[in-house]
Amino acid sequence: MLDRDLADLYEVETKVLNQAVKRNIERFPEHFRFQLTNQEKEELVTNCDRFGMLKHSSVNPFAFTEQGVAMLSAVLKSDTAVRTSIRIIDAFVAMRNFLMNNAHIFQRMERIEMKQLKTDEKVDAILDRLNEPKEIEQGIFFNGQIFDAYAFIARLIRQAKTRIAIVDNYIDDSVLVQLSKRLPGVTVDIYDGQISRQLRQDVERHNAQYPGVTLHNCTKAHDRFLIIDEDVYHIGHSLKDLGKKLFAFSKMDVMTGTELLSRL
Repeated sequence: MLDRDLADLYEVETKVLNQAVKRNIERFPEHFRFQLTNQEKEELVTNCDRFGMLKHSSVNPFAFTEQGVAMLSAVLKSDTAVRTSIRIIDAFVAMRNFLMNNAHIFQRMERIEMKQLKTDEKVDAILDRLNEPKEIEQGIFFNGQIFDAYAFIARLIRQAKTRIAIVDNYIDDSVLVQLSKRLPGVTVDIYDGQISRQLRQDVERHNAQYPGVTLHNCTKAHDRFLIIDEDVYHIGHSLKDLGKKLFAFSKMDVMTGTELLSRL
């Protein structure tokens, strides 16, 4: 309890109460009475409106523990002080008995609170999972959806962690622009059945700034495929003409990217 609250109860001024304590300071060790720090005073003022007057006080208040309150009855000799000390001590004892007799309730409340915290964590994890953008595994892009198709392929390219493989007989520099969006260190293998001189020059220029692209001559494929790490996407249109005509795409689960490339 703070000195000013005790002074009100004992019907004396706060200054008078603290002076009486100072005259008998040997009766009030640290665990009987202590002075609040600046931080403790600020927290008290912030959390309790009735202590607002302490905000501009130049002297921090003293706080008395149960033992300190009991000792005050020996320092303040008035009848009021004696009666007040008895009531305060009775209140402390009643509060202690209440806590002891209801300890099991508080323990149960603590367990419920812990369970609630764990439940909240699980709910948060579920909500985070629901809010994650879902991977689109198949779909159709119609004529004119050039940007949508371009953005879709760009998102797949950005997802690659280690490698990208493209099986497409109509690769040009526009595809290399897309590949510049990949993460650093991600390698690219392009399988093309008609590698032109111009394409080789474009790849050399691309590798000068974004190294890791390798051309492979491949005449065994008709359809177009985009491999992101081990995920295989069947693309119904050349990557250089995305959105110019209706085409479909789908993520394939029949084999991994490594298995597909081993058969080329």
